[in-house]
Amino acid sequence: MRGLDIAVAGCGPAGLAAALMLARDGHRVGLFEQFDAPKPLGSGLIVQPTGLAVLRALGLEQELLAAGARVDRLFGLAMPSGRTVLSVRYDWLKGQHFGVGAHRAALFDILYRAVLAAGLPIETKRIIAGSEAVSGGRRLLFAKGRSARFDLVVDCLGAGSPLPPPCGRALAYGALWASLDWPNKAGFDGAALEQRYIRASTMAGVLPIGLKPGSKARQAAFFWSLREDRYEAWRAIGLDAWKDEVRELWPATAPLLDQIAAPEQLTFARYAHRTLSWPADRALIHIGDAWHSTSPQLGQGANMALLDAWALARALREAETLPDALEQAARLRRRHVYLFQLASWLFTPVYQSDSRLLPLIRDRIVGPLSKLWPATAIQAAMVTGLLGRPLKRLGL
Repeated sequence: MRGLDIAVAGCGPAGLAAALMLARDGHRVGLFEQFDAPKPLGSGLIVQPTGLAVLRALGLEQELLAAGARVDRLFGLAMPSGRTVLSVRYDWLKGQHFGVGAHRAALFDILYRAVLAAGLPIETKRIIAGSEAVSGGRRLLFAKGRSARFDLVVDCLGAGSPLPPPCGRALAYGALWASLDWPNKAGFDGAALEQRYIRASTMAGVLPIGLKPGSKARQAAFFWSLREDRYEAWRAIGLDAWKDEVRELWPATAPLLDQIAAPEQLTFARYAHRTLSWPADRALIHIGDAWHSTSPQLGQGANMALLDAWALARALREAETLPDALEQAARLRRRHVYLFQLASWLFTPVYQSDSRLLPLIRDRIVGPLSKLWPATAIQAAMVTGLLGRPLKRLGL
């Protein structure tokens, strides 16, 4: 199929990538964004081999490699014992796999510039209120009563999208995030995501994320796990008391904490665990977090969204009708999505919950066993997003 009128709702990684692919395939694509101008949200992420495969297919991988920081391993220590309870290396898998720690602004900038270079129209300040199926397509409904008809609507509005039916549940724990200058003399591994835990209720992490657009200083993403219902209490105790708590857990973070002068430098991210039973409807498909969202414990959100966008573009190339294409796109991704949703549901409480028993099992039993094969390969496959061999299924 060629020449469809397609609305892409949302200018996150899923929306930008989908719009770019579909436009390259000859469709007429328009992007709709609720903000005054498209912009990234959040701090850092790891673009895994799955996401890198999509960027490679788009001809954008080298730009991300230049902006980001190569990540070869993840490890975490339980405190105060110092026991290793998370240790995953990319080279535990066959092939030359690695991740790229990147500022979300860097990934956004790469995709956004490619969209602008392709001449795709972007309408800003367009708050989407809903949609309705109409003869031969779908009507996108905007705030203040405006509407527009399209052959296909691609929902990339994230977990809070108004287009799918409500489902799932909010997670108790979120995280404070900040992008800070990389502390060269603090002893952090520049090719690793490092974490520290007290049971499962306290977690701090440091991730190298390379360069922010327009900056020449390498950066780190710093995050601190926090229950959402304790956020106001965190603000009330003040930064100094909180910094003392972080330094006690992880003294090496002092140079990072010294850069935080106001609470506004920290963004509180809320998470939800939700999966639509089926992401496609008449002339409508939900991709990325609009279809499936979860805790970032496995770090797969943006990577899964890029795979969803690729699956949609491939299905539209191969199927003879739009309904067939949407069904094919959903089937190409459904198994991988459910596999990682299940993994996240199982593992998130082990690292982010109020449980005392689960972290005890993690520290005393699971941690030591995880260093043995085949647990090493399974962990590496989960971290990289390659569990279930999604790239082969997608022809990447």
